[in-house]
Amino acid sequence: MGFKTADFPPVDPETFLDKPLFERTKQLALHWVEFGFGSPKMIHTVYILKLLVLYAFGGVLVATATSGAGPFWDVGAWWDEPVVYQKLVLWTVLLETAGLAGSWGPLAGKFKPMTGGILFWARPGTIRLRPWRRVPFTGGNTRTVGDVLLYLAFLAALSAAVVLPGTHSDSLSAALPENTTGLVAPELLYVLIALYVLNGLRDKTVFLAARGEQYLPALVFFAFLPFVNMIVAAKLLIVTIWVGAGVSKLGRHFSPVVAPMVSNSPSVPSRWAKRAHYRDFPRDIRPSKLASFMGHVGGTTVEVVTPLLLLFSTNHWLTLAGVVLMVVFHLFITSTFPLAVPLEWNILFGYLTVFLFLGFPASDGYGVTDMSPPWLALAVTAALLFFPVLGNLRPDLVSFLPSMRQYAGNWASALWAFAPGAEAKLNSLEPRPTENQIDQLKAMGYEPKIAEITLQQTIAWRSMHSQGRGLFSVLATHLPDLDSRTVREAEFGCNSLIGFNFGDGHLHDEDLVRAVQERVGFAPGEWIVVWVESQAIHSPVQHYKVIDAALGVIERGYWRVADAVNAQPWLPDGPIPLTVTFRRGQHQQRTEPAAGRRDGQDGAGAGLEAPA
Repeated sequence: MGFKTADFPPVDPETFLDKPLFERTKQLALHWVEFGFGSPKMIHTVYILKLLVLYAFGGVLVATATSGAGPFWDVGAWWDEPVVYQKLVLWTVLLETAGLAGSWGPLAGKFKPMTGGILFWARPGTIRLRPWRRVPFTGGNTRTVGDVLLYLAFLAALSAAVVLPGTHSDSLSAALPENTTGLVAPELLYVLIALYVLNGLRDKTVFLAARGEQYLPALVFFAFLPFVNMIVAAKLLIVTIWVGAGVSKLGRHFSPVVAPMVSNSPSVPSRWAKRAHYRDFPRDIRPSKLASFMGHVGGTTVEVVTPLLLLFSTNHWLTLAGVVLMVVFHLFITSTFPLAVPLEWNILFGYLTVFLFLGFPASDGYGVTDMSPPWLALAVTAALLFFPVLGNLRPDLVSFLPSMRQYAGNWASALWAFAPGAEAKLNSLEPRPTENQIDQLKAMGYEPKIAEITLQQTIAWRSMHSQGRGLFSVLATHLPDLDSRTVREAEFGCNSLIGFNFGDGHLHDEDLVRAVQERVGFAPGEWIVVWVESQAIHSPVQHYKVIDAALGVIERGYWRVADAVNAQPWLPDGPIPLTVTFRRGQHQQRTEPAAGRRDGQDGAGAGLEAPA
């Protein structure tokens, strides 16, 4: 990998695309093992500069200059100032909501332009996705002028909260008599909270991009709790996020995530180290014992045990050790440049760890038992756990983000399969501030075949994850002409349609397909989507659906997660076993294995389901 030169797969562009899909997938997956996406280091440099200059330096400069807690170069003067902490959280929300942080740039499927977000959400007529159908006044899928004004008002309110000076707080003065900077005015936060909720009810894309599952509770604490309670509640929030993410990694999905993530990391230059995360490269690229150890000891154990230690520790040195471990944890994630590129989020969490647990340790009166009244800690904890518990039990109702399954591998996902030439129809979608990714790459100077192979690396990446083996199995079982079709990773494709995706398949389910179909009009069979829901914590299966853009849901079923995890990415033994529970046009209630698959599968989810 050079500074400007990518590590392109060692294939002949003139003949590679004529090979069967699974042969292509195998070659690209094996290349991923050693080189990841193969992006030139220049791209990672751009991300680092954005992170350091726009986010870190820009945020600290604005927060200190507008709060009287500077100067910015005197870190000792501002790192533990509560108003700086509040403003850095708000700064992060502002950049996330504008589309300038997280899920940005080429590593997130945004090539030209590199920004989605505001280019889509400040434009009437673009696609809008409501979170729940039963919420009144949210019908339709088109962004109105009112939606745009609501979104711009949210950005304006965030900007005002960041730049306006803090105001006096009696509870802050009682806890820190020497403090002169105050806190962000509650009145500004009331407006922000209202706009957060209203934007989210109208469009789940904006809410998820603004990371409402994490930052909205923080704003509620800022606005309504006295200072000591605010700090303790913030600790409960960050511990819930950590522990929730750790618990979600206890299943079968996480080990297959670790290996391709390490392979894509520019901070792991050794090809030997990357290969070591797979069982027997190139014959068997399921995760090795090293990958499982890194995931479940370096990841799961750290995320569960260390936060609980930090929450209850009253020993300075033990707390310091926990803080250092969590900061290193977030720096490591940052160094891997995961494809959703949540870099700002990881840097913020590193700072929050230092601020909350070293700046306001439990031994100084900021422990869980110091909340007043005492029952408040239980109430806050219960509220914070509501969506993680519901989302793990009913993943169809809650995005994987409020479910606290960040990078756990247990995602709702999808693959798109277009008949020859049909993908180009998406470019007729108007208004749309971008084109299909294949056309973005061509506009950057890529030869058509090189652009196509580059994009096919993303479906090879998907095949290396557990749900990818299931999705490819559904495609292979359902489409006899699969080798002639254009297959796309839906997370990447979704970015070009709505301006954002962070790995959540709920943003490209049948609601998005329906919205696109209303505007474009695919013929039956031209655009087939195979889509799978996250695995419920108590179930051994994942439920999938096949969506024809012109016909709606035409098949539902499930596969056993164990079968998906145990398969090779290129399915050399054929599709994994599938159990069909519904096919369009069949009216008798029954459960049947897909053609050619074995009987005796788990009966969860069996029975006739009404088509969407």
